[in-house]
Amino acid sequence: MGPSQLSSSPISHTLTLPTMSQPIVHLGDIQPRAKVFTVWEKQRNRREVHWFVECFAEALGVFFYVYAGVGSTVGWVIGNILKEVGLSSLLQIGFGYMAGILLALGVCASTSGGHFNPCVSIAFVLFKGFPRMKALRYIVAQILGAYIACLLVYSQYKLIIVECEAHLQAAGKLDALQFTPNGLAGIFAFYLLPGQSLARTFLNEFVTDVFIGLAIWASLDPANVIVPPVMAPFLVALAYASAIWGFATPGLVANSARDIGGRLMAVTIWGTEAAGGRYAAIAALTNIPATIFAAFIYEFFLVDSDRVVPRASLEFGTVVANHRRHRKEAPSTRDNFVDSDSKLESQADDKPTAFTYEVSGTAPR
Repeated sequence: MGPSQLSSSPISHTLTLPTMSQPIVHLGDIQPRAKVFTVWEKQRNRREVHWFVECFAEALGVFFYVYAGVGSTVGWVIGNILKEVGLSSLLQIGFGYMAGILLALGVCASTSGGHFNPCVSIAFVLFKGFPRMKALRYIVAQILGAYIACLLVYSQYKLIIVECEAHLQAAGKLDALQFTPNGLAGIFAFYLLPGQSLARTFLNEFVTDVFIGLAIWASLDPANVIVPPVMAPFLVALAYASAIWGFATPGLVANSARDIGGRLMAVTIWGTEAAGGRYAAIAALTNIPATIFAAFIYEFFLVDSDRVVPRASLEFGTVVANHRRHRKEAPSTRDNFVDSDSKLESQADDKPTAFTYEVSGTAPR
């Protein structure tokens, strides 16, 4: 068949993939655990208890994100104060947060769904039917994770931070710098850049958060053939890193849990003077309407229900739908679960419950 014949053949326009039946295998079927763990798992996976495990995963995920990012920030601020070159840089801070996001998603997302950001939890309530009380618990856990991460970083660097405070005090610069992005409190809490207006800070925060939100929502789209589930964490992490590299200097938070947790930690150490004034509201809240707006843009303009769902997303849906605990909790809806990829493919024309995505992998969020 020549090139002209191939271009006119209907085969060139329609590709039929062979179906591959794959049995559902749970981890416990191939990797037995010690009795103490199996007994704990049975208790942990009860509905009355599992919410705590999910919240723990959310707190731990935010801990990873904040711990890695603030760890790079502390080197940047201390290096500038002590005039030491090479301790950190804006490039390293971006990579620090990127690594933290990848660790958070890789370690914790399979347990909680990987929100890691209050704006993501709120957007899930509005667009994906996520339970409101569960979202509220997630948000509290996220803030707690950020608070603990900041406290630990402070404790690990306390000797150097105290020495820097003494250095600034001797130079007569402590009061002027302390509660600014270049001050020691600015390592943990966000403050308005000197000379920057609140309006421009809001603009920078809102636009950048929409940019991040679009990347998050694109990573959640099961019909996005360019971004299969395994690539979603990298897309979201790259969006956060590029936002930091490009727009952190004018003032960027992008995560309410990071801001509130860090600000509460700064208040714990330095008192109410560390609260941040009027800028605190912009820092803590702007990313929420920005992410909602980004989700609306993606849902309204970019989602297409007639697209084919690629095999990678179907496999992801199979894994989510066939969690053993979900089967036990809903025996009357056994038909909603799938035994193989081929069965899931046969349901593609319906609205399959496999894609409820209550436990979908999103970013920090």
